Amino acid sequence: MFRQLQHRFQSMRTLSRLCTGAEAHARASGQAAPGAEHFLLAAIDLPDGSARRALESMGVAPAAVRDAIEQQYRDALRSVGLDATLPQAPALAPPAPGLYRAQPSGQEVMQTLARSRKSQGGPLLGAHVVAAVATMPHGVAARTLRAMGVDADQLVAAAQAQVSTATTTATGTAD
Repeated sequence: MFRQLQHRFQSMRTLSRLCTGAEAHARASGQAAPGAEHFLLAAIDLPDGSARRALESMGVAPAAVRDAIEQQYRDALRSVGLDATLPQAPALAPPAPGLYRAQPSGQEVMQTLARSRKSQGGPLLGAHVVAAVATMPHGVAARTLRAMGVDADQLVAAAQAQVSTATTTATGTAD
């Protein structure tokens, strides 16, 4: 019982950091609400390190993910005939208080996490977010992973391995 409460508290803290981080990444790139790609970046930043390790196990440098995302934006602009060297959008101010807002892809990440967490033990980790993003077939995050040569199914498996390792390490046994 105590372990479940502890995991729930850790998950709430992680979720808060995740949402705050995703929002910061979105606003730094001039977007009002975070998408799946911003949640991926925020997961990489989480202190548990599981998202970073999942990517590294696939041969992906976590620091390269941001550049690959930006390249997807440039490619999208170029595909509609716009100059891909447009100046960087200014960072936006923090949002007004109220309900948390995310782009549809960001909402999908959150809904996937909520569904998957109901059947899993242990606290929420960055690797859970990586797995959720990797299952998305469309969007900037999906195109980014494909452009980086990442197989989505293998990334899900790598993320799940990180979750298993973290759970085993934290409890001494697999939950």
